[in-house]
This record gives sequence, C-alpha cells and structure tokens, in this order.
Amino acid sequence: LEGAVPEEPRCTVERADASITYSLFLQRFAFSRPVILGGVTDNSVSAGRGRWDTAPGAPGAAAASRLPVLLDVPFQEYVEHLLKPQDPARLGSDTLYFFGDNNFTEWGPLFQHYVPPPFRIPGTSPAYSFGIAGSGSGVPFHWHGPGFSEVIFGRKRWFLYPPDKTPHFHPNETTLAWLQHTYPTLPPAQRPLECTLRPGEVLYFPDRWWHATLNLDTSVFISTFLG
Repeated sequence: LEGAVPEEPRCTVERADASITYSLFLQRFAFSRPVILGGVTDNSVSAGRGRWDTAPGAPGAAAASRLPVLLDVPFQEYVEHLLKPQDPARLGSDTLYFFGDNNFTEWGPLFQHYVPPPFRIPGTSPAYSFGIAGSGSGVPFHWHGPGFSEVIFGRKRWFLYPPDKTPHFHPNETTLAWLQHTYPTLPPAQRPLECTLRPGEVLYFPDRWWHATLNLDTSVFISTFLG
C-alpha cells in the first residue's frame, strides 16, 4: 500500500556492500557511526517467496493469526482491518503499530527462515523483533543498545543523531508530524543523518544513537537487537 509520504532523495548514512569484512565493520562502524549494508542478507519477499506470507494457508499463517496486537487483537485481524496509513492528526500514542517485544515461540517458524546480518558486537547476543506497519507510521526519536534493522517489504525512512546530539521533538508527536513541522525549520548543521531503506538493505546503528523511523509504504521489517 503506497502512502503519500515523501522520500528524501539524498542519503547521508554511509553505505557498504557485501565485501566489507568483520574486522573493518568493527573498526569503522560498530562503536562509532551507523552504516547501511547491502547484499549481506537475502530475506526479501521476492527472494524468499512465502517465507513472510501470513495469508491463510501460507507458512506461518496459523501461528501469526493467533498473535496479539495491543494485547487483544489477533495479528490477522490487525493485517486485514487495522493496517492503514497514518492519520497525520493522531498522536503517537494512538498509532497502531505491530513491533517490539515479539520474540515469542509462535514466531519460531518465521524466524527460522530469517538470514540475520553476519556481524555481531563482542559480548552481545541477538534478539529478533518482527514488525509490520502502515504508511506514514513510525517510531519517534529514542535510543537503546546497538542493533540492525532490515526492510523485508516496502520502504522505511530513518533519521539518526549521535548520543551527544539530542534531537528536538515531543515524545508524543509522530515522526510524520515531526517531519512536517520541525524538520523544515532545522538549519543544515542540525539535521540528522538520514536515508531510506529498501528491501534487502540493513541499517546498523551503534549503542545509544538517537533514531526515529517513518514507513513510506506499508512495510514489513525485522530488527536484530544486540543485548
């Protein structure tokens, strides 16, 4: 489902292809700055047709149809009836968005098919999180430990600030509202690192980096949190 959310043509996040070595990743990015990795996984819908399909009869559909969204809405009902473009007038707390602490047994058949990014941070272990959200939705600025985020379907725009640069935002303002109202007022020196991720691309963000996301289309994505 296409949304009316603009895509910024410029990308200020550094990119690396599948030729990057683990030692170079550790040296240049792991502890210092984000990077977009291309060609290091193969999880797109076209590459693994059916792996991420939650339609009736598809692999994973039986488990997915039982998974809750907001505690009491079955996942299948969310996909069929509640997965809609973001209303610009709604607050962040009113946004329906399936993403977060869903590393459950029910997702086992799906996560077994997922090919994770090949790199790890020493002393950490991965935890996966599956998400699906409508165009215009997203997560406002926040920070946590390091991790990867991969787009399986759709496009996702990212905004990032280093730990020592706290972005100006209201915690209950959607990313879409921030983009429309605050972003245009920022001088070039105060703008975040930003880029739009497409299927097959993986973003790595280091520890404590501020980041916000905006789904330009209905998007399916998986994050790998390194704790």
